[in-house]
Amino acid sequence: MPWRRASTGGGVCLGTRLTRLTPALRYKDIDQAVRRISRAVVDWSGGTRIGESLRTFNYQWARRVLGRGAVLLIISDGWDRGEITLLDKEMARLRRSVSHLIWLNPLLGSADYQPLVRGIQAALPYVDEFLPLHDLDSFERLAKTL
Repeated sequence: MPWRRASTGGGVCLGTRLTRLTPALRYKDIDQAVRRISRAVVDWSGGTRIGESLRTFNYQWARRVLGRGAVLLIISDGWDRGEITLLDKEMARLRRSVSHLIWLNPLLGSADYQPLVRGIQAALPYVDEFLPLHDLDSFERLAKTL
């Protein structure tokens, strides 16, 4: 099914490092784009160092892809293997660069979810919207929020 990027910004994936996805997102064929993304993200399921990845984004990409009034979406469960103080510092820097920061957490859809991991606790003070993203209804809620 043909599709197009909805924004003029870009896409990145945070893992143990930051992977730029924008070139793969340019493909109009969704299957081809997904294949390219899966090849590009070599550290999938390798754990997350959110603070380190955000530092890379903040210093190498933020000025290029975040324009005035930017809305930034982060999709993560908040589990972080890195330094929490770095995550806090980089979330604060990121928050100053955007007009609205939305954190989408797949675990938030669970009735018994509590934001107990250190990473999400460090990030939440900088987040405007903390939303689930686990089913079609949550995608619809996100669309209404945007």
